[in-house]
Amino acid sequence: MGIGKEIRLERIMNRDTRKTIIVPMDHGVSSGPIEGITNIREAVEKVAEGGANAVVLHKGMVRAGHRGKGRDIGLIVHLSASTDLSPRKNDKVLVCTVEEAIKLGADAVSIHVNIGAEGERDMLKDFGYVSKVCEEWQMPLLAMVYGRGPKIENQYDPKVVAHCARVGAELGADIVKVPYTGDPETFRLAVEGSPVPVVIAGGPKMKSEKEVLEMVYGAISAGAAGLSIGRNIFQAKDPTKMVRAMALIVHEGKSVEEALKVLE
Repeated sequence: MGIGKEIRLERIMNRDTRKTIIVPMDHGVSSGPIEGITNIREAVEKVAEGGANAVVLHKGMVRAGHRGKGRDIGLIVHLSASTDLSPRKNDKVLVCTVEEAIKLGADAVSIHVNIGAEGERDMLKDFGYVSKVCEEWQMPLLAMVYGRGPKIENQYDPKVVAHCARVGAELGADIVKVPYTGDPETFRLAVEGSPVPVVIAGGPKMKSEKEVLEMVYGAISAGAAGLSIGRNIFQAKDPTKMVRAMALIVHEGKSVEEALKVLE
């Protein structure tokens, strides 16, 4: 890895723990202005104050989310898109370039690939291309890789998740985001099979904050490098406190019980 990537990675990861709390807020394209990110600037402010390391935004939201004050936070510009209204919503297309992201002040870029989807061929081709350009510009690449398609019965299957993590590493990602398998033992397969840091996705909104923190704790116990969680942070009762609670687990090695005290 070149020094350019190393420097930029330190803007989206804790340089001491080598772990990260990323809050994706790219849901506006897929799902519209959902609760928690209707006002993107307020949403960014809340998670930044909690100590999040980075947010993920589409290019059009960068100016809207820029605060110009307060605690610093890393910027990851998302390059992929599809909408929930599409008959093939699992097929992501590129809607931004690495060069555009650089001009927007990005510290990293991200792409979304669904292996097993009908459009897998095109998404893998785009992944390879983006990885090449990222290397040229020394721009860190976060790959969100999921198993979704006709042959995928369970996207949380440990073998599927491990395959997703390995695909991300094989094609040049610097960080890979995959679903959590449900327990540390099975998630360890994904971590051990990837030579680059693996972070967990948050998935749908969970029933309780304790359930979210238990998932984070399990992933960290398995060797994960952190998390990339959206709804379960920006739709929490208090997103700032939720990030602070997660930071205790991710960066300080605290227990779920200790983290829950932050939310009281």
